[in-house]
Amino acid sequence: MKTKVLLLIAISISALGFSQKNEIKAAEKALKAGDAETAKTALEGASSTIDAADPKLQAQYYAVKGNVYYDLAKKGDASAFQPAIDAYNKVISVEEASGREKYTPVASQQMGQMTADLVNSAVEDNNNKKFGEAAEKLYLGYSLSPKDTIYLYYAASSAVNGQKYDQALKYYNELKTVGYDGSGVRYTAVNVESGEVEEMDQKTRDLYIKAGTHKDAKDEKTPSKKPEIVKNIALIYQQLGDNDKALAAYSDARALEPDDVNLVLGEANLYYAMGDKDKFKELMSKASEMAPDNADLLYNIGVINMEQGNMEDARAAYKKALEVDPSYINALLNLSTTYVNEGNGLIDEMNSLGNSRADIARYDELKQEKDDLFTEGAKVLEDALKTNPDNQSVLTQLKNIYGALGDNDNFMRIKKLLGE
Repeated sequence: MKTKVLLLIAISISALGFSQKNEIKAAEKALKAGDAETAKTALEGASSTIDAADPKLQAQYYAVKGNVYYDLAKKGDASAFQPAIDAYNKVISVEEASGREKYTPVASQQMGQMTADLVNSAVEDNNNKKFGEAAEKLYLGYSLSPKDTIYLYYAASSAVNGQKYDQALKYYNELKTVGYDGSGVRYTAVNVESGEVEEMDQKTRDLYIKAGTHKDAKDEKTPSKKPEIVKNIALIYQQLGDNDKALAAYSDARALEPDDVNLVLGEANLYYAMGDKDKFKELMSKASEMAPDNADLLYNIGVINMEQGNMEDARAAYKKALEVDPSYINALLNLSTTYVNEGNGLIDEMNSLGNSRADIARYDELKQEKDDLFTEGAKVLEDALKTNPDNQSVLTQLKNIYGALGDNDNFMRIKKLLGE
């Protein structure tokens, strides 16, 4: 009786293997004819039992499956890349365990080509502003070639551009875990014929220099991207509302880059959002001390204070920026805007007043205060016109202020300067 059972099992396994071979052959034939969908359907018939098959048959099955899904991916089905990768990896693991490598070389070669295809497709997606799709393809490219951590870095950047912050955070944290640095050397030379600077690998550049087609070889060190990565982690946590993790990330970033004033500004802004105005002011003061002669930094301090409604602090920062660079037009425009914004802030109270004697007196008081602020804003721009008489932004803002003041003479004067 036992012999009969064993015989039946043997016959069953033999029939099963025969069926799987037929399905694999049918898939190979369909794929060769260019019909990847039919090939995919043929393989599905063997999918539930293939892992119990002989290792030789398993390797063949997964090699064909990888080819089928890779073909689908090349024809535009981006979701087919991952099954193709999984299948090729299965080929390698099965043959590694069995001690034979019939399909492994082809699987490895296909995965190398797939990496290039994924990266090229991601570049095209980025150009078409399909940032989420680009990020996923670049991450797959990194999965295929983990030594190329630059793909993971670009995947994170694409995810940020697509506002896929959870996805970007995952990639940035992975970059941090693997210790990605990103620093290196940029090799350039001037093309003698075109006169343009070209970048290439060192070996090619040196050959071109030797051949005389290029000259002026330069090796330029590129800085580490670790501070940028940690900073972006902090900004994303802040964007996602996880303030505690954002603060921890800012701490890590500042430890890596203690002289980066933008990190101090970012942390200050986070403390303000958390309601800690004392810490905000402390960090803003620190930022000013770190770069007292940096007009751009002072301008940014002004912008942050203006966004937070701290008009006096914003004005002080803009004035310091203008002391460093008197021609800083944006600082002049924003300095004027602080007065206009403060004046506009009085309008709601003016509109809420009634017709009583006290209300009328209060209205007149507020109107005078508003007009004085607008006038102060106009003076800033009139001074700017002395050195920038044709600046359209200055003229337009000045025209709007005079219109709000009801100063028709100056309004018409500025309109004339604008050519209206």
